Amino acid sequence: MTTLDLIFNGANLFVLPFWLLMIVLPNWGITRRIMGSYLPFVALAGVYLYLFITSLDPETAQSFSNPQLADLARLFADEKVTATGWVHFLVMDLFVGRWIYWQGQRSGVWTIHSLILCLFAGPMGLLSHCLTQWLSRKPENLEESIGSPT
Repeated sequence: MTTLDLIFNGANLFVLPFWLLMIVLPNWGITRRIMGSYLPFVALAGVYLYLFITSLDPETAQSFSNPQLADLARLFADEKVTATGWVHFLVMDLFVGRWIYWQGQRSGVWTIHSLILCLFAGPMGLLSHCLTQWLSRKPENLEESIGSPT
């Protein structure tokens, strides 16, 4: 197993306890304390930064500076670039999941379904949460958000 494989697998395993806590034990004080910290994101961002710097060369810099679909597809065929992109997804999906978690904690809106979706497909989890939040509004607040006729 290469160093890149270890980093990739390690990053995948690293995020799982955070997702598990938010989904299975959302109201536990330890979950709230852990999810109140930015340290998980700093650690993942450090991994991302390392991968980004070590995968950057003149060709990748050129492709990222003026992105064309064919160039990006060719770049992502490189395992190091793919690992970098994957860690990017892990960081951003976890960050969005954390935001959904805290929104649910503050408003009392059910978030488990949105967090599960966010774990596997970040933007779908975000959309799910936005819809759930909107549908969970009290009828009088819903009228205000839609706009009442004059």
